[in-house]
Amino acid sequence: MTYDEILDYEWEFEDADANSIREYLQELLLKLWQEGEGFSGKRPFGNSGWEYDLLYPLVAMGEIPGKLDDDGCLESVNGEAGYEMVESLIYYVFSSTEK
Repeated sequence: MTYDEILDYEWEFEDADANSIREYLQELLLKLWQEGEGFSGKRPFGNSGWEYDLLYPLVAMGEIPGKLDDDGCLESVNGEAGYEMVESLIYYVFSSTEK
């Protein structure tokens, strides 16, 4: 898949008002900007472990190694591959060919 396809993969996130990874990253950045010093890095959307929210769709679409159980919960995941993929997606979102 291309980065745009990965970013736009439809996924309903439990705590963030987002339906894709692109929207999730946007909501996260907006929350940081709006809350400033009050931003909770531990619980930006109310629950801890929010970093894993982005790993679910990456596993579901086969972009990182892992497995979801029958209820859609992460049974296993290659966290290192997930963090690398999310970093790449963040860099991609903010890259521009225009100067």
